[in-house]
Amino acid sequence: MLQHKARLKKDDKVKVVSGKDRGKIGKILKVNRKNNRVLVENINIVKRHTRPSGQARQGGIVESEATVHTSNLMLMCNKCVTPVRVKMKQLDDGKKVRICGKCGEVIDT
Repeated sequence: MLQHKARLKKDDKVKVVSGKDRGKIGKILKVNRKNNRVLVENINIVKRHTRPSGQARQGGIVESEATVHTSNLMLMCNKCVTPVRVKMKQLDDGKKVRICGKCGEVIDT
């Protein structure tokens, strides 16, 4: 599987641009760079049917978040308050930072 350069990090605010949850905004909880998938808070809710077991005394239907592919997400800029493309820039001290494609503001985490 082809790996993309991940511009998304944990605790970033992202907007879903395609899929069943299009238009929703959430915070990234977990990033899986190997499969290019991201777990986002309150996005892609799935229902799992569980049986009673030692850990879960009571069975039933459990709702939880499932991962979303990174291509379906866009990073939200704090200044523009819009979903933007991300550029990378190297500062004078050698540090790489993410920059908003619209306003040029440094996106901090």
